[in-house]
Amino acid sequence: MSLLPQEIIRRKRDGGALDSEHIHDFIEGMTSGRVTEGQAASFAMAIFFRGLSVKERVALTRAMMQSGEVLAWDLPGPVLDKHSTGGVGDTISLALAPAVAACGGYVPMISGRGLGHTGGTLDKLDSIPGYVSQPDIETFRRVTREIGCAIIGQTADLAPADKRLYSIRDVTATVESVDLITASILSKKLAAGLQGLVMDVKCGSGAFMDNPADARALAESLVLVANGAGLPTSALLTDMNESLASAAGNAVEIAYIADYLTGRRREPRFHDINVALCAEMLVLGKIVDNLAEARARVEQAISSGKAAEIFARMVVALGGPADLLERPDKYLSKAPVIRAIHAEKAGIVQRVATRDVGIAVVALGGGRTRPQDPVDHAVGLTNLAGIGDAVDHDHPLAIVHAQTEEAAQAAERAVHAAYTIGDSAPHPGHLILERIGVPT
Repeated sequence: MSLLPQEIIRRKRDGGALDSEHIHDFIEGMTSGRVTEGQAASFAMAIFFRGLSVKERVALTRAMMQSGEVLAWDLPGPVLDKHSTGGVGDTISLALAPAVAACGGYVPMISGRGLGHTGGTLDKLDSIPGYVSQPDIETFRRVTREIGCAIIGQTADLAPADKRLYSIRDVTATVESVDLITASILSKKLAAGLQGLVMDVKCGSGAFMDNPADARALAESLVLVANGAGLPTSALLTDMNESLASAAGNAVEIAYIADYLTGRRREPRFHDINVALCAEMLVLGKIVDNLAEARARVEQAISSGKAAEIFARMVVALGGPADLLERPDKYLSKAPVIRAIHAEKAGIVQRVATRDVGIAVVALGGGRTRPQDPVDHAVGLTNLAGIGDAVDHDHPLAIVHAQTEEAAQAAERAVHAAYTIGDSAPHPGHLILERIGVPT
């Protein structure tokens, strides 16, 4: 039996369980406008404090998925995707999608803009001249079918209830709810018509969840709910105690990917995470039988240049330049002030307050403090020193890319404060903390 929105809120507020039909009715009301902003905010707050069971999470995810168009694919290979909970220098999507496509998967990836201290894949793609990051659905379908992957932003047609509820959560201090995070992420992925999903759940000083127990709880929720909703999903808990790539920004991360895909520079930390996530996707998609074989297939796709070729074709298909990978400097905007940031004393990097590094990039103009703010694609940090690296007069903490000397000086102060320098090499941490597989 249908309930009034306020009665659904009351039931959850008082700790009761919501039936699937109650949840679907409330979400339908949000989409149609029958549910008010105040009611939606109260619903989010009730969930924040009272929580949802796995069954309720599945129902909420499905209801949000069904609030808009749900894509269906007829392709000769599995439709796969990856989602990261966000971090600094996390530009894996741009390397992963073409690598998986090179191995026979299809990757229709719907990405977001920067959130807080974390960079957004969509903002990075917008630094490529001509690249249409939010095409119509038919273009999205065509590029995925013809190239093997397409990386775009969320359209108004897919999971519109999520877009409305997220904007409400953002201003009502309910963003951190594991229940709501789970439904938000997975509703968009289910709407994309996926057949397999790998979650990269970040943990550490640059992650939204720096505590391993919290990160594990989110990963377990995502895996349980996704599989409960019919989407085979696994998760990796990965380290975010330092920038994943040595570049953080927008154009500077596109340049980094150009170097990575062409083989001009492949940093082990970034490469190992990329290969691990790709391998999970190939196994989920039943392209190969085991992770060892999957890793070998991905390594070959990258080293042979096939992944680079697919990325270049995707860029062209979505309006960008054909020779971006070979000549990134020709197309990517450059900041007028580029200089090294040196440590105040020589030594070895012990720890990095990675969140503060991300905030320094935002302060340079590489991110937003308000949703309507423009992003400066040229600014950022490159050559970021990692934990265990020696720093001295010849080996800086980072290179800053700024619009003014004043902005560069502010970034220098922030980077100095974010780095702890000592005399001895710290004990190396694990890059992949844990794997959470598909429930059996």
